[in-house]
Amino acid sequence: MPLDPTVFIVDDDLAIRQSLQWLLQSAALNVETYASAVEFFGQYDPERPGCLVLDLRMPGIDGLTLQDTLLREDIRLPIIFITGHGNIPQAVRAIQHGAVDFMEKPFDDQVLLARIRQALEMDRKHRAAQTLATRIRGKIDRLTPRELQVMEAMAAGQANKAIADHLGLSVRTVELYRHHIMNKLETHSLAEIVQMLTVYKQSQINDLRLPTRIFPGIDEEPANG
Repeated sequence: MPLDPTVFIVDDDLAIRQSLQWLLQSAALNVETYASAVEFFGQYDPERPGCLVLDLRMPGIDGLTLQDTLLREDIRLPIIFITGHGNIPQAVRAIQHGAVDFMEKPFDDQVLLARIRQALEMDRKHRAAQTLATRIRGKIDRLTPRELQVMEAMAAGQANKAIADHLGLSVRTVELYRHHIMNKLETHSLAEIVQMLTVYKQSQINDLRLPTRIFPGIDEEPANG
């Protein structure tokens, strides 16, 4: 059963955490609060859907550093930055790295709620795409190396005879491969095969990312914000 989304609030100011918790709970949203980036990062399970309302300036690890760390871990949790001391370069950096918004305190409650709902929808769509990619990868991984070669040629628009000539096979053998491929992929649509191969190759690229699960510059001074 899918987990309900949660709004994760990370802010070192207790009053802000309590105020945001009351606001979001009054809007029927699930909320969890954390006093630091380290506390959140140590407890967060990437399988949990939701979004992150993140203070920019906090003792120890600041919000931008947490954002960078999540990205290196390939954790694409949508982030809404909140700050009382922001500046344009910090806002630009946050948005360029994928933040949904960068809001200065005090902010309008209704605007924040709208941004949070937008972020939750972004997370829902991203997780649905990940689920689809996993299902597609499972199907394509069932193909033999030769079947994968034929599939790639099919996706490139090559006719059976061209595939046969290129791979040194008979046309009849290529036809059999096509039949096996479509059965394993559970589709008879060439357009769908092209889409599946595109998703499959993108998932292979994503696997090249190497997670570090550390905070860079932990001994450095936090960014001014």
